Amino acid sequence: MLLLGVNHSLTVLKYEEKCVCLRKKSMLSNRFVNFCLIFVAFFALSVPAFAQQYKIIAIGFYNTENFFDTTDDPTKDDIENTPTPDVYAQKLHNMATVFQKMGTDVTPDGAAIIGIAEIENDNVLKAVTAEPEIRSRGYRYVWFPTPDVRGISTAMLYNPRMFRLLSAEPHRVPLENLGQSRPTRDILHVCGILAGDTVHILVNHWPSKAGGEARSAPGRRLAAQVGKDLIDSLQRINPNVKVLLMGDLNDNPTSEGVVQVLKAKEKTDDLKPTDVYNPWIEMYKNGMGTESFQGEWNLIDQIMITGAFVHNKNNKWKYFKQEIYNKEFLVNRFGRDKGLPKRSYTINHVWNNGYSDHFPVLMYFMEKADK
Repeated sequence: MLLLGVNHSLTVLKYEEKCVCLRKKSMLSNRFVNFCLIFVAFFALSVPAFAQQYKIIAIGFYNTENFFDTTDDPTKDDIENTPTPDVYAQKLHNMATVFQKMGTDVTPDGAAIIGIAEIENDNVLKAVTAEPEIRSRGYRYVWFPTPDVRGISTAMLYNPRMFRLLSAEPHRVPLENLGQSRPTRDILHVCGILAGDTVHILVNHWPSKAGGEARSAPGRRLAAQVGKDLIDSLQRINPNVKVLLMGDLNDNPTSEGVVQVLKAKEKTDDLKPTDVYNPWIEMYKNGMGTESFQGEWNLIDQIMITGAFVHNKNNKWKYFKQEIYNKEFLVNRFGRDKGLPKRSYTINHVWNNGYSDHFPVLMYFMEKADK
């Protein structure tokens, strides 16, 4: 967690240095120099006193792109994604680097919670949380075996200093009800105490668009319905419950599953505590994205929240802002893929020493600091 305003002292010091420099170079009058110092003193006293009334916390989601260990699982169709020991070691380092950096531009603690897609098993989670980049944070994880034939699951990392786990369970997306024989990923439901506030997290990885949009869309709508039913059941118990629905939805924010099934709202105007708010709709309409396909940006990685995070009834964590984490180290700098996510593997499954074909996303929440 970050106490907002802690960097203002650095700003003030830089401003003082600028005043001294100007005095030496331009021989400013004592009156002007005194004015500068008075302004700096006022700035130093007034701004932090207001800004330091709030703390901030970060929650993220990341599709880690085929994050497999070196052992082939004979029960899954994963052989082409099973890496060599050297590739696996580098992939662990690369993923730990992203986990370490996510959110640190806003809070030095980094992300309190990170939802994950395309993780193979708990062996990978044990290994990545032991990497030196994030070992000191003591991240723990929640994971259940997957019905997905490729062997990829949803999971969640959490910092135990910020989040206390209460319960967790997987929820099946019954594609067999649509006549489909190939199962998809479960929705991971985690409940816990986020720095003093009870929250529910739903980590999703909806069915892909394999076979085309028309053929695959019903599966994503069904996944959206499972999520909506979970939210509804929680809100019947407590209309002010705080729920985060995150994941790789394989659907943009304007899709039927998001807008018609989840009934996600673009604006906070007239938003009720039981509504779902999706701040990514406007970003998508402005041409931003987390993944690119055939030269077109898609914003399929999203974090949505119930209105209780916006119209807060308990003076705890409240929605602040969201971010596509597309930092320079995650971006291709050259060639035909310039500007796109620097993926781990090429489309031919050749190791590319990158990170993922998706950018992570982050959402920030704020709370009044204790006096």
